[in-house]
Order: sequence, then structure tokens, then C-alpha cells
Amino acid sequence: MKKKEKSEQVLSGMIVGRGAEKEILNEVMQSKRAEFIAIYGRRRVGKTYLIKNYMDSVSSVFFHVTGLQNGSLLEQLEEFAIQIGATFYQGAPITPRKRWRDAFEDLTQAIAKLPKNQKITLFFDELPWMATPRSRLLTALELYWNRYWVFDAKINLIICGSSTSWIIEKIINNKGGLHNRVTRTIHLKPFSLRETKAFLAKNHIHLENRQILDLYTVFGGVPLYWSFIRKGRSANQCIDELCFQNNGALVNEFGRLFSSLFEDPKPYIDLIRIIAQHRYGIGQASLIIQSKLPLGGSTTHRFQQLEEAGFITSIVPYGHKDKGIYYVIDDEYCLFYLQWIEPHLKMISKKAVNKGFWLSFAQRPAWKSWIGIAFESICYKHIDQIRLALRLDPGSIAGTWRYMPRSKTLDQEGAQIDLLFDRPDGSITICEIKNSDKLFAIDKAYAQTLKNKMTIFQKQTRTKKQLFLAMVTALGIQATMYSEELVTNQVTLDDLFKEI
Repeated sequence: MKKKEKSEQVLSGMIVGRGAEKEILNEVMQSKRAEFIAIYGRRRVGKTYLIKNYMDSVSSVFFHVTGLQNGSLLEQLEEFAIQIGATFYQGAPITPRKRWRDAFEDLTQAIAKLPKNQKITLFFDELPWMATPRSRLLTALELYWNRYWVFDAKINLIICGSSTSWIIEKIINNKGGLHNRVTRTIHLKPFSLRETKAFLAKNHIHLENRQILDLYTVFGGVPLYWSFIRKGRSANQCIDELCFQNNGALVNEFGRLFSSLFEDPKPYIDLIRIIAQHRYGIGQASLIIQSKLPLGGSTTHRFQQLEEAGFITSIVPYGHKDKGIYYVIDDEYCLFYLQWIEPHLKMISKKAVNKGFWLSFAQRPAWKSWIGIAFESICYKHIDQIRLALRLDPGSIAGTWRYMPRSKTLDQEGAQIDLLFDRPDGSITICEIKNSDKLFAIDKAYAQTLKNKMTIFQKQTRTKKQLFLAMVTALGIQATMYSEELVTNQVTLDDLFKEI
């Protein structure tokens, strides 16, 4: 077996999914020039895991230094010196420098001792933590990249950090000496349902798709959270252990998450709380009013930071481009924490929640309703799988739509379209999303609701396009005279697990 084929085989066994990201890294390792890569994504999404495990499979000297959260400049430089010694001098102690410019000079001198054809990967993990106030780290980085490292084809520099907004503003969109210096970017996103199932299987945990869906409504696609799953546990048992027992790994994750990303987390948490109260979204203007934040760039910047960090998503409804954007929570764990964990925190901390608490709680109608809405959100993250299952043109544009009568005194009905595809063939496929633990049956009353919804959509949007109705359900729809009349296609939970 050739060395390249062998390394790729090892790699495929260690890293689940991440096909596009591995392809980029393969190109970087084969590049004939110096490469500057910026990686960003939600905290706990697996950025460090991806790089470390990838580097284990390739032939490259690997210099890996991690910023220390709340560490001083001296502590950051001490750690940097330790890693230089470990990587280049067989662990021999290196005298820490007092400024980053000198530390980078030590690193440059160490790199110069390597053979000319020896690849060297510099991985600066959690760079935002390394860049302490008045440390001038970025100034030093600009100097050494532009004057030395960029001219050395054996160097690959990888910058990473959980503070996504910092990476985007200070590195990718840098307006100073690092402007346009990044050669490649990797936005690492949470696992899809398919990747999640593969991750569990890699850990010898085999759950049915329905069980994985129930867990996904709580954990989303965050790999770290899925690593806590124990073999032989049902979805409800896992949720009970991790979220409602005193020593549960995710009981206090919410606070840790925001304090690790923002120096002053309170305004961001306040925004998340408000948006979470509006499961179908809240307009930007209303959000500013309710949050009592000032109009202006600083508030808009906070929205942007939350979106870049993967907690919220901004949406422009179909046909309403002139009415601005609205925000929805895009992070399953945050929603679950605020609705279900936080109200019981005092009981959990006092160990007053009995083991098995969630198993009985999950049978209540409130949870059934909740998981139905969560299923809609998960469908939005698997648009490509839905488009494929419906055999729609790749150019079909996905969106949502909602109509609320301006005056309650008017005899008008409102309507909401869960998901639609505006197709290039003069048609629109309207998708109705319904979660059920059995075949979903369309009866006479529900059939009329669907007809009304499509009529209101056609009237209010003034579209002349052909409308088709598709059902997106967990287990499929039961054949009835009404489904035969209305439904042209359907998508099931299994389709969401398919490869695209």
C-alpha cells in the first residue's frame, strides 16, 4: 500500500465526516507555497480534534500551541516557549520571551534548522486567548508572516479559535498587515444527522434514527455532546443523565459556553433569551426594542457575533426582502437549556431530581409539542437532503413564508409555510413539516387547512407559479383520499440521514 493511501485510510478511521474539510487540508499539504488557513466554528464543534487527528496521518512537523483562557501575557509566552522546546529540541527548556516578536523569532530560527523539503505546520489554537490586551501579538504575527514565513513554501500556518467573530474580524477580514493574507478558510459546522449516526457507530453505539432525532433536538450536531452518550442507553435515558442529574455534563454548559466566548456575556445571553421566546423568529427592530439596547453599530455587531458563533440565524422570509430580517435560535442545546434545564437548576443542584426524571417528563404534551417544532428546525439544516429526496433542481431556492393580517378586525386568515422551494421551472414546492411517532394521517379538517394555506400564499404573494405540496414527516404519511388529492411527494426522517 502506498504511503498516501495508507495515511488516508488511517485518517478516514479517525475523523468522521468532514469530507470537504479534509479535501482542503489535503490540498494544503500538497501545496508548493506557504499557506495561511483560518478555521472557525461553534465552540465544541471539533476544530482542534480535526486538525490534531489529521496531522497524525500526514508527514509534517507539527507545532501546536494553545492559548490559555484568562492567561496573562507571561503565561502565554511561557506556554509558547515550552512547545518550541517540545517540538524542535526534544523537550529541552527554552527561555520564555517577554514579547511576541522575540517569541516568533525563536520559532523562525527553529524552523530554519529543518530540511528544506520538510513540511512544518504551525497550529495556533485558541489564538484569541493568546492575544491578551496590549500584547501586540497580531502586530508580531503580521511582521513574521509578511517578512519571513510567507516566503517559505514548507510552512503551513493554521489559526483557530472558538471566538468566531474574533477570527473573522481580526484574521479573515483584517484591514491591516494581514489583509488578504489568508489563503484558505474552513467553517467547521456541527454534524449532520448522517455524520452523527456515523460518529455513534464509530464509538460502537447503534441507535435507531428516531432515537438519534430525539437526541439531536437537545444536542444538535455538536460532537463533544455526543461523546458523552453511553452505550446501552435510550435517548431519554441519555438526556436524563446528562441534563438533569447533579453531575450531568451539560447541566451547566450554557454558562460556560458564553463566558468562554465573550468578556461580558450578559448582553449576549439576554439577547438569546429574548429570541428563544419566539420559536418562529423575531424581527430585528422588535428585538432591539425588547432588549433595550441602543440603536447603532454596537448592537448590530452583537447580532453578528451571535450569528457567527452559530447560536442564531438571520432569515429574510420569501417575498419580504423589503421588510428586513428576523432572527431565530439556531442552537438546539441553548433552546433546550432555557426551556427545560434552567427551570429545574435549583432542584438539580440540590440533588432533588430523582434519576429517571426526564423519562416521565418526556411523555407530557408540552414536550411532544416542543419536539415537533424542533423537527422543523432540524429540517432547515438538512435542506439539501430534502431537495434531493424531492428530486428538485439544485437551483431551487429554499425559504419560509408567513402572513399575519395587519388588522385583527378584518375577516382574514393568517398562514405559515414551514418550508418552500422556489424552483427554476416555474413552480413552487410547498413543504408541510410534521413530526409524529406514527404514520401521519391527513383528515378532512387538516386537508382544508392545507388548501387554505396554499390559497392564502397564492393570493398574498400574487404568484403565478404552479404550486405543489410535499409532506415532510418522521415516519411517512398514511394513504387517505385527502393525501391522494393533495400530496405530490413526501420526505421521511430516513431521507434526512442520506448522503448528498
